[in-house]
Amino acid sequence: MAQITILGLGPGEWNHLTLEAVAALNSHDELWLRTRHHPLVAEMPAHLAIHSFDEWYDEADDFASLYQRIAEEIVQLGQRDEGVLYAVPGHPWVGETTVKLVHALARTIGTPLRVLDGLSFIEPALSAVGSDALDGLQIADATAVAARHYPPFDGDRPVLIAQLYSRLVASDVKLTLMELYPHDHPVTLLSAAGTTRARSLTFPLYRLDQQVEFGDLATLWVPPFDRPSSLPHFLDIVAHLRAPEGCPWDREQDHHSLRNHILEEGYEVAEAIDADNPGELRDELGDLLMLITLHAQIASESGDFNMSDVLARVSEKMVRRHPHVFGTTEVAGTEEVLVNWEAIKATERAEQGESRPRDTFDEVPRALPGLLRAQKVTKRAKKQGWTAPDPQAAWQQWQQAPQDDAALGNLLLTLAAHAQQQGQDAETLLRDATARLIASQRG
Repeated sequence: MAQITILGLGPGEWNHLTLEAVAALNSHDELWLRTRHHPLVAEMPAHLAIHSFDEWYDEADDFASLYQRIAEEIVQLGQRDEGVLYAVPGHPWVGETTVKLVHALARTIGTPLRVLDGLSFIEPALSAVGSDALDGLQIADATAVAARHYPPFDGDRPVLIAQLYSRLVASDVKLTLMELYPHDHPVTLLSAAGTTRARSLTFPLYRLDQQVEFGDLATLWVPPFDRPSSLPHFLDIVAHLRAPEGCPWDREQDHHSLRNHILEEGYEVAEAIDADNPGELRDELGDLLMLITLHAQIASESGDFNMSDVLARVSEKMVRRHPHVFGTTEVAGTEEVLVNWEAIKATERAEQGESRPRDTFDEVPRALPGLLRAQKVTKRAKKQGWTAPDPQAAWQQWQQAPQDDAALGNLLLTLAAHAQQQGQDAETLLRDATARLIASQRG
């Protein structure tokens, strides 16, 4: 009868096939393979007529269109009275895109689908490295990792990266992993795990693309960090501090009590940047992150939002406001980026129901340092036609009335505006001048 049967061939040994899979092979007259590149193909029962889609790989423009074409062909073959037996390496539901596509198409048209489980690459790989999958195992496809700019992993948990089929893919995987892991982080390359041809080699991450054991049966084992270093680990620490058995000080805090602390930590980050001290900057960023996560935890406890909401919102915003990176918009330089940014923000406000344009000055935080806020406000004011007073005139006005607070304030505002006009940061200039004074007095 019309039916699609999908069979998992396992890692490559006949004794790894399930009894159900062996029975299916013996009861069918023909077998369709995604690829002949599998150790068991040479051991198939002699009565089977074997077909594969290997020649389609050379014709395809990309894997997505190829897998869609294969899935459609399998579903079409499944409409025959004799149905179709389709075999894939490993387990049908581990790293087999065609299986997902066949499953979706079969459900759409109502064709019966039967999946015969097989041993995947995961179990032999875990045996080779001596690890339990329930210790937080993460699994990824090498091509997907290679295409990313940052690894989608928790570094405190182990990772298996499958189908490291070429040196080029391995090189891209290495570069992605080195955004998270140290260049000398130990990794293990497993080849043909679970078969008599199994090999394993451990080496530093930076040497990954110097190896030769690449192919469809190559898997990379990436062990966790020696010490906890992930965001989930840190979030758990902060949540523990706020728990009933946690720290009394942390439990007493709220958004308002932490306001000044987060401002102070921001200034300490700035100071580390000014000092050009990477170690100090690392530590100060950690302190700032602690307060950010503490705010998120407090909000989670009150039901307002949690850290996932924070990350999701800012991720969506960054993608939305960078159409020249994540979309098709083209820009000639930074100025066009900023123009597009403001236009996108205006569209966002309209979508949120703001019926009239927001006052441009409302976007300048009141909590900013005075000189910094003055420069941001005067920059916006100039776009609306305001002209900064002449510094000499402002100076003379203050000299005539040295007790006049408004005159002194106008002088400071004027100086800040002219510094901004010349591309200078008044806040930094004053901080540097203050540092020079301190140094001269200590001298």
